[in-house]
Amino acid sequence: MSEAAGTPTVTHDESRHRFEIALDGERVGIAAYRDVDGRRHFTHTAVDPAYGGRGLAGTLVGHALAETRAAGLRIVPECSYVVVYLQRHQEYADLTDSVT
Repeated sequence: MSEAAGTPTVTHDESRHRFEIALDGERVGIAAYRDVDGRRHFTHTAVDPAYGGRGLAGTLVGHALAETRAAGLRIVPECSYVVVYLQRHQEYADLTDSVT
């Protein structure tokens, strides 16, 4: 893949309980979750290291959290990346629950 990759595309694969980010049709990252009692627990975020440093994880998680808000679910950050993202994006503080 060239350095001038296309625009990232985020999709929600509900059957696999994850959001995916792709460049030029190739999946390069995921944000996995599980839904329990009106809460979406984000359990793992990963981006292929070959695509690191491009802000793809942030794009992916931002989209996933926005869709979670739109779905009327609360956020439970179990994944360390999502924890850090939420610390930097206080607009989701009203939806965030602690891991219990």
